[in-house]
Amino acid sequence: MVEAARSLLKATGPTYFPIALVARLPYAMMVVGVLTLVVAGRDSLAFGGLSSAMVGIGAACFGPLLGAAADRFGQRPVLLVAGVASTTALGLMAWVVYSPLPGAAVLAVAFLVGASAPQIAPMSRSRLVQIIAARISPARRERTFDATMAYESAADEMVFIIGPFLVGLLGTALDPWAPVAAAAVVTLVFVSAFAVHPTATALAEPGGESVAPAPAAELRRPALLVVVAGILGVGLFFGSMLTSLTAFMGDHGNAEGAGLVYGVMGIGSAAFALGVAFLPSAFSLRARWLVFAGVLVAGTALLPLAGSVAAMCALLLVIGTGVGPTMVTQYSLGALRSPVGRSATVMTMLGSAVIVGQAAASVVTGNLADRFGTGAALVVPLVAAGLVLVAGLVNWRLSPPAPAGGLDELDQLDELDQRGLDELDQLDQLDQRGRLVG
Repeated sequence: MVEAARSLLKATGPTYFPIALVARLPYAMMVVGVLTLVVAGRDSLAFGGLSSAMVGIGAACFGPLLGAAADRFGQRPVLLVAGVASTTALGLMAWVVYSPLPGAAVLAVAFLVGASAPQIAPMSRSRLVQIIAARISPARRERTFDATMAYESAADEMVFIIGPFLVGLLGTALDPWAPVAAAAVVTLVFVSAFAVHPTATALAEPGGESVAPAPAAELRRPALLVVVAGILGVGLFFGSMLTSLTAFMGDHGNAEGAGLVYGVMGIGSAAFALGVAFLPSAFSLRARWLVFAGVLVAGTALLPLAGSVAAMCALLLVIGTGVGPTMVTQYSLGALRSPVGRSATVMTMLGSAVIVGQAAASVVTGNLADRFGTGAALVVPLVAAGLVLVAGLVNWRLSPPAPAGGLDELDQLDELDQRGLDELDQLDQLDQRGRLVG
């Protein structure tokens, strides 16, 4: 039996978080990197948008399958194979765009780039959730879980801002193929390091009893699907916001500065995502979703009224305060509602929903901007935010109310669907370490 640790950092080791942070960068660079590369190599913005959409489709089709494979065979072998495959696909992408091969070949390779993308962020969440259940002392589990979900969402925000920035920097300073090549190198080095990190097998005790995975049908439970729909809306918001902001900055004579202005939203988003860890437990997850999604909708509703870059920056700062906490809440609910033995599958479903939403919205918003102008494009983020809020309302109906006695979120969810303990609690019961939240 593994001795309980007082902190997650002690349980994972000091190298885990830096490796996991850098290893997720290629995933954030892929969509924008492929777009930049194809536009430069094939001289077509429309075809570039289609190619980046294929990256999202590939990730959506195969991301959950990688998660399911990790649940069955363990993260280490799955990530090692995916890392090599992704490195190869990225290298092939850098070549095929400048080759004489037809556009269909470019689209096929773009699909492979998305399909082989290692799902580091979802795998990290799944890994940390299990470590919290198995190794963190019972008195500290609830606070550690909240802080971990907050950090993971803030880390995602960070890399989805740094990723496009690096694409622009490398593409401008070197060549349009440089961002894709850099993503390939980072994938080979850091994804492999993440795969072989001791935490990948830390919970596999010799001779230990294993928990049988829940049936795949459990993944279709409404309470889980509404979380997927909600985070798809966040992905749609990311893609539409960056694309419409590019059009807005182009109208103001500085389209290249869109990434920097976009980063203003990331500042508020990351800060408030981290702040979720300090919210009182009485502020339930279902209530948090509605409150912060409401902030997101209110901010995006004002976007078409922004007449200057300064006004746009102010709005983005407000919008960011809604985005980060909403994502933290959605990932927390996804973790808590994961069927037994399916945590990696659920986390990759959520991660794939973000990237497919980002890619799809980029294509739609770009076409609207070309045909009807920036004003029409700036409406799309509001539609995406509205989807997030509607999903939050549905989630409210599917979630149990907080009883007078003050049960925590895990107990409320268990009482709602009467399916017994979730994966975290089953791991605790198996190892006789108590519940995730005492």
